[in-house]
Amino acid sequence: MQAIAARHLGDEARPVRAIMFDKRPNDNLALGWHQDRTIAIRERRETTSYGPWTVKQGILHVAPPFAVIEAMVTLRIQLDDTPTDNAPLLVAPGSHRLGLVAEDDIADAVAACGIMTCLATAGDVWAYATPILHASAASSGHAHRRVLQVDYTATKLPAGLAWLGV
Repeated sequence: MQAIAARHLGDEARPVRAIMFDKRPNDNLALGWHQDRTIAIRERRETTSYGPWTVKQGILHVAPPFAVIEAMVTLRIQLDDTPTDNAPLLVAPGSHRLGLVAEDDIADAVAACGIMTCLATAGDVWAYATPILHASAASSGHAHRRVLQVDYTATKLPAGLAWLGV
């Protein structure tokens, strides 16, 4: 995974957040179209252009200047097969080049970029620019859809802010 991230970001690439997704057959939700806009931070330090602050599942997050998100790559390791009925990742190809997309403009951006369905076999790794517009439906199949998502960056943060890391 490090080698994949380094191909996109250079040798300074390092993991800064990991999230495990587990869509279960009887307990899963759809996730609408969105951009990832926050980063996980070790501790709160008021810094110009960083905010608002939030806590997600007990982890401190902040919205940085969008250039920080644009300098990241996300890797998704597929732990299960992900055919069309198992809620594959949907991406709007090229949408990462649009910059920060206002919530009210997301549907138009997806329509303009189109939709790619990211089917996968267990063990596949998907790499994409972190700010890409993405979504997933609820699973209609009868299997788990587990994914380990790891965000990478080579960016150093200002004013004593520190990436949470993994």
